[in-house]
Amino acid sequence: MAWRTYGAFVFGQRTSTTKKMLRNMGSAVQPQEDFLKGELHRKHPGLTNLKTLRLPANLQTAAQSIIHRAQISQLPGRAQKLTNFLWSRKRAVEDLTLRQKALGLEKELWEKAMQKTGDLDEKALEDNIRRRIFSELRKKTYHWTPLKYDEEMGVVYMASRLAGGYAAVRRVLNEIKKRDPSFSPQSLLDFGSGLGTVAWASHSLWGDSLKEMVCVDSSGPMNTLAERLLKGDDETAEPSIKHVYFRQFLPVSPKVQFDLVVAAFTLSELPTVKDREEALFTLWRKTSSYLVLVENGTKEGHQMLMEAREALLKKQEKTVHDPRPSSVFAPCPHAMTCPKLAREPKTPCNFQQQYHPLPLAGHKDSQTENLSYLILCREDPVEEKSGAVMWSRLIGPVLRRSRHVHCRICCPDGELKHMVVTARKHSRDVYRCARNSEWGDLLPVVQNLEEDEGEASP
Repeated sequence: MAWRTYGAFVFGQRTSTTKKMLRNMGSAVQPQEDFLKGELHRKHPGLTNLKTLRLPANLQTAAQSIIHRAQISQLPGRAQKLTNFLWSRKRAVEDLTLRQKALGLEKELWEKAMQKTGDLDEKALEDNIRRRIFSELRKKTYHWTPLKYDEEMGVVYMASRLAGGYAAVRRVLNEIKKRDPSFSPQSLLDFGSGLGTVAWASHSLWGDSLKEMVCVDSSGPMNTLAERLLKGDDETAEPSIKHVYFRQFLPVSPKVQFDLVVAAFTLSELPTVKDREEALFTLWRKTSSYLVLVENGTKEGHQMLMEAREALLKKQEKTVHDPRPSSVFAPCPHAMTCPKLAREPKTPCNFQQQYHPLPLAGHKDSQTENLSYLILCREDPVEEKSGAVMWSRLIGPVLRRSRHVHCRICCPDGELKHMVVTARKHSRDVYRCARNSEWGDLLPVVQNLEEDEGEASP
């Protein structure tokens, strides 16, 4: 698909063209010093990406010790098989969808049967059609199965997902740290905590302020494994992170709130839309500042997050305990329907994070984690006060060419656009910021109202 190209201007360039555009838009231009906030171009305020991540040294040492002790046969092959399963996993087919498929197939089979001449044994025909419907549905319907984690399966999951899961969560939480430096959470709730990677990632960012971290996972063996990781695989040792508490059930009281609530790779473990929606509203009730959702960067993962976004932004709870509304903090620069869902073929809105995996057989020195995420907050995004809410999100690789840069962006007006940034058109500052940006960063430009013609091709 060919991308259309749009021009842009930096906040602060007061040419006659931009003045006219600003009058049309009813917007105010920021001074250039506010735009860069005193930072170098390679460190501009829109950067959210991280360099290749490593597991904390004590976490990696503990994981290697546990894996060595477990002595699981064919561990590399089993870990890769689990990774492939999780990546290809789909949502369970809803009962209503299944009934609609069955009715459509039944109508089609009856119409074909009625076209035949001769006497019909309706009872035998009805039985035959029913058998064919069941057979077709079994063949063509995705069969969702829950994952059960015993001690051995937990170790396989650790070999498969510990480093990648940590990298994804660390990348997402870092955006809050970067864009809202005043946020100092004292309490954390991790729903579907698994190996405890959220606690490790949160501690690396807010270790000085966090006083309570509640990790909830329905699997007892997984909670035990997460505790072993905290203690360095030594039952008598003090945990590397204090004030971490493991539970199998969420705190009951709706009045108990946490500064930061996270559910990483958890929505995909809930079978139906109803289950996911109930869990989401429960988590939102327990959120006092930020709710963070992370999933695999697949079509399924992205669409589950968009379901969650739709529910939390537009549906009303029966009983409201905290009247403060939800706002989208990241990655979307708007609160409208995701434009990627309106295009065919549908593609996920996802991002990447490089990381070093556990040093096990079959693992490369560096791997890439594809992730989709959603961050909602109770207050209006902090950038609304400074104007940075108008920035666009880079939703694909940045293509750097001679004297121009190709950027695919999701804009505050809810549109996907392709912009070719040049120093002549958009100022030296915007051009240099674009060259120093990566997929997933925020780009410090706003869109021109008129389409540019004759741009260079990638």
